[in-house]
Amino acid sequence: MASMSDQQYPAPSEAAALGATQPMRISGLHHATLICSDLERTTSFYRDVLGLALADEGVNADDPATRHFWFTSDPNASGAEPALRLTFLEYPDMEKATQGVGGVHHLALSVASAAEVEAWRDYLQQRDVPTTESFSRDKLRSVYLRDPDGQIIEIVAPGE
Repeated sequence: MASMSDQQYPAPSEAAALGATQPMRISGLHHATLICSDLERTTSFYRDVLGLALADEGVNADDPATRHFWFTSDPNASGAEPALRLTFLEYPDMEKATQGVGGVHHLALSVASAAEVEAWRDYLQQRDVPTTESFSRDKLRSVYLRDPDGQIIEIVAPGE
């Protein structure tokens, strides 16, 4: 069995110096799983407001009594062009999360341009989804909002 100290699989810090041809390399984020209290409300937000496709409905393999929904930005995406994938587990009786070490602060959803960030802000506000004003920071243009369970979402693009 290979270990992290094997020559074939150098430690990730060593692998980073070797570039994309290194056999042991993180290539992207496959998906992020969030916990929600109501999958119908979550679906209404992520599908009907944000425009993500509901790709799959099922139960959690580790907890079959728990519903598990998968959303994607592109249901036809291939591995060469990965899509955004968010999954949600429904736990209606779970306590609300608090922010802290080990938690996720926010999800940053990318769009193509600063003008599109502005368009999203206007679209969301017209649908009574509270947002921040859009602003520039570190060569990015962003607007922030919260999903129905309070998760912070950033819509972000390269700044102009």
